[in-house]
Amino acid sequence: MGGAVSAGEDNDELIDNLKEAQYIRTELVEQAFRAIDRADYYLEEFKDNAYKDLAWKHGNIHLSAPCIYSEVMEALDLQPGLSFLNLGSGTGYLSSMVGLILGPFGVNHGVELHSDVIEYAKQKLDFFIKTSDSFDKFEFCEPSFVTGNCLEISPDCTQYDRVYCGAGVQKEHEDYMKNLLKVGGILVMPLEEKLTKITRTGPSAWETKKILAVSFAPLIQPNHADSGKSRLVHLPPVAVRSLQDLARIAIRGTIKKIIHQETMSKNGNGLKNPPRFKRRRVRHRRMETIVFLDKEVFASRISNPSDDNNNSEDIEDERQEEEETKPSELKPDPPVNFLREKVLSLPLPDPLKYYLLYYREK
Repeated sequence: MGGAVSAGEDNDELIDNLKEAQYIRTELVEQAFRAIDRADYYLEEFKDNAYKDLAWKHGNIHLSAPCIYSEVMEALDLQPGLSFLNLGSGTGYLSSMVGLILGPFGVNHGVELHSDVIEYAKQKLDFFIKTSDSFDKFEFCEPSFVTGNCLEISPDCTQYDRVYCGAGVQKEHEDYMKNLLKVGGILVMPLEEKLTKITRTGPSAWETKKILAVSFAPLIQPNHADSGKSRLVHLPPVAVRSLQDLARIAIRGTIKKIIHQETMSKNGNGLKNPPRFKRRRVRHRRMETIVFLDKEVFASRISNPSDDNNNSEDIEDERQEEEETKPSELKPDPPVNFLREKVLSLPLPDPLKYYLLYYREK
């Protein structure tokens, strides 16, 4: 499934293409997509295909096409502090993007059938937290994953503000999925070959919207052949954050505000002069007009008296522009992680600094 947009050279170009095609329509969703490199969730030997708008599957590992994830993220209408349940959480790619929007006081849970995929997702999550410079631009709601069949969730589980199912749902399971939602919540799932958005408007009231035609592998039905009993899936508890966690969130937030104020002061209330780019002169070219008349061809050349002078001037301008353009300008230095630099400069014991940085490696 996919192929709706052109392949990109890198993650940013893929996002540019998704924006141009109107799959990504809001700033929050765009920021989340840009923060996490899709290629990081591929096995090394398959990374050449990471920026194509195609689904990828290898064994139990699966990623939907970028255009599908874009539509899902937009349809979920995510906001900070909400609770989210991902049924068939897979690699954790979607759950991590959602976590960037939910912020530190949201809830981010995933259920995945295959234990090996859970381990893969945890490795990718750890890699993102410890190595990605984008991580420090957000306050993150870290996802928690549990192993099990999402059709066997314990009936006493909490309800969620947002639910996504990443496998095809048959009509017989529609009510089961709806019951996972709080009133006012949104459920997005492939229902009978249509990506569908269902909003719970009351205890027994629903609004349904079909988004687009899709093709997903169906949900795997529970298998009770071994014991004859259901294996209930118990979701993680919605726990209150520890005082230690709250302190880290508060300290990092305060440091970010200080950095923002310092930047505003240096740049004059944050208003910098826009970068100046030399406008490329349009090169005027001679035009040749070919006229067909009664099977005879007449060719005439239309030229401007000033063409010859303009042409030589344009060539000289282009030559000067090429000389002025340096390789260093084409490849700017990577952005500075000011939060990390500020934390490392604080007069604190090293273990506390590393705690504030989530033990990041960069």
